[in-house]
Amino acid sequence: MTGTLLSLGHGYTARAFGRRLTAQGWRVIGTTRSEETAEAIRAEGAEAVIWPPTDPTALARDATHVLASAAPGRGGTDPVLAMMSDALAARGAGIAWAGYLSTTAVYGDRGGDWVDESADLAPSSARGHARVDAEHAWRDLMERSGLPVHIFRLAGIYGPGRGPFQKVRDGKARRIVKLGQVFGRIHVDDIASVLEASIARPRPGAVYNVCDDLPAPPEDVIAEAARLLNLPVPPAIAFDDADMTPMARSFYAECKRTSNRLLHDELGVALAYPSYREGLAALLATDA
Repeated sequence: MTGTLLSLGHGYTARAFGRRLTAQGWRVIGTTRSEETAEAIRAEGAEAVIWPPTDPTALARDATHVLASAAPGRGGTDPVLAMMSDALAARGAGIAWAGYLSTTAVYGDRGGDWVDESADLAPSSARGHARVDAEHAWRDLMERSGLPVHIFRLAGIYGPGRGPFQKVRDGKARRIVKLGQVFGRIHVDDIASVLEASIARPRPGAVYNVCDDLPAPPEDVIAEAARLLNLPVPPAIAFDDADMTPMARSFYAECKRTSNRLLHDELGVALAYPSYREGLAALLATDA
């Protein structure tokens, strides 16, 4: 199956997905605010459109599939819907599949407990609240127009160019330890696999947690990176003693284990990188 993907906010994750689709013969149209990024998008075989578009209706006209991955802007407004909602509503069910990339921050802090897609949303950060509002707005668009929206709640994204190895090599990596703290992660290529599987098995209104099989303490990831590099493991620093930016510290305010059972059972996805161990080993091999 091929088609035309309109990727609204064609950044790190969407570009990984776009490269997979163009290799299969898809037409991919990606939006970006940067002319430099636009050139990189074109070099990957996709078409680039500078955001905001001059004609949203024309931009949406040829799309058979839509992916929105832009984060909410200031004030929590979804930038895609602010510009494109009428154009997407006009296409409605004429679009075969639409995906919105959200975040597991919508669940807030669960004290380390497991959470799945049926859980109530209880964000504890401004970022999480903005994503909940955006999810509701995308659902509203689906209900009034028939646009087949699927929501993907992503854990922490890593992949080529987004690994811990350089910091470990430079001696700048820190193993910050907070008792009981775990994070969920997902390799960017596994996100692409989930999106591809959803396109093959659409279920409008579906919500999927997109994370690997092993929520893990952040200090374990740094230790594994050091082990793979045959370098000393950085010393542990207690969370209360760590000098961190407010943004970095805010991530430690939430602790949960996010279940990915639905993407396995319903979409039949077998993750290439079921934990950070496989993912880091693959990244190091790519770097080499």
